[in-house]
Amino acid sequence: MEKTLAILNGCRENNPKYQKIFYDNYNAFALKIVFRYIYNYEEALEVTNDGFVKFFLQIEKFRHDMEADLERLLTGWVKRIMINTAIDLLRKKMLLPEIGGIPEYVWDIKDKNPTAEQMIIYKDLITLVKKLPPAYRIVFNMHVIDGYTHIEIAEILKIPVGTSKSNLLRARALMQKYLNQKEELTVCSM
Repeated sequence: MEKTLAILNGCRENNPKYQKIFYDNYNAFALKIVFRYIYNYEEALEVTNDGFVKFFLQIEKFRHDMEADLERLLTGWVKRIMINTAIDLLRKKMLLPEIGGIPEYVWDIKDKNPTAEQMIIYKDLITLVKKLPPAYRIVFNMHVIDGYTHIEIAEILKIPVGTSKSNLLRARALMQKYLNQKEELTVCSM
């Protein structure tokens, strides 16, 4: 905890040494969040870096009451910045689908995932989510994976709450279809 606090204080002082340490510690975490929204590797890297720039520029706004909550609050704040930065790019591109895949070596980037089984499940989920149309995918990511409410999604995406709910319903139906197809393929290949 003291180490994280020291790194944050160094970042608040615009010390490049501490900014690099922070970047190295949270880069894998941030990149995987961005990949849920941006599937082009080069764009995802750019969005992640833009997110870190925003983080360092806004670090004075980050507050925490107790040191026990520091890591949880910090990762939540980084997550929110990365999601908003990714959504800004998608909005600028008018929610056009990304072309290209995620290179296999990206999945080997180490973060705080506790088990290999969780990593396989995560990879499979992201592969299925990638098949969703952009509007459905964004709402699915924000609501199911990132825990935003429909009201928050509507405010961020500047859409009606009903549209958010409808997109989620359609995304879930498509995800169920994809999962059923995947299950059928698995059963047939046995």
